[in-house]
Amino acid sequence: MKRFLSLLLACASLIWTTEVSAQLVKPPTNNFDFEEEKPWQELNPEPPAFPKDENLREYYVSEVATNKYMIDTTSIAPGADGVVRYVLVVKTSGGATNVSFEGLRCKDLTWKHYASGRADGTWSKARTPEWRRVENKPVNRHHAALSRDLFCPSGDPITSADEGRNALRLGKHPNAN
Repeated sequence: MKRFLSLLLACASLIWTTEVSAQLVKPPTNNFDFEEEKPWQELNPEPPAFPKDENLREYYVSEVATNKYMIDTTSIAPGADGVVRYVLVVKTSGGATNVSFEGLRCKDLTWKHYASGRADGTWSKARTPEWRRVENKPVNRHHAALSRDLFCPSGDPITSADEGRNALRLGKHPNAN
């Protein structure tokens, strides 16, 4: 009988130990609701109104830049998708004017050309709009100047059009490196 009780006690102890161990290994439950990071979804913007000369603000690109680079201050639009969209006007030293509707994605330092302005004040959508890397090189560094100095301070996009206009007015965003 002693043996039987010993065996029964050993079995009960084993069952109890297994049950306690199983509870200890269970992952703890919590009440935190973590949202999974959703894949990035780009908005599908339409070009804004064609720029007017009185709304253009020139910005500094580099000492060697011979073109004038200007942003239509009424077109600055930080989007919910993390893209800052704007109208860029480039006046070349030869007298030509190029108008484009573009976007900067600060998170990965890329830019996209959405549409080109025509002489009659209308837009022509880009045939193959694609994201391109912002390059900080001596020539044609206008996207680097826009991102680094004005619209992507510290790598984050501006949060309002007024913030962008203020950065243009000051010549540099207050938080820019």
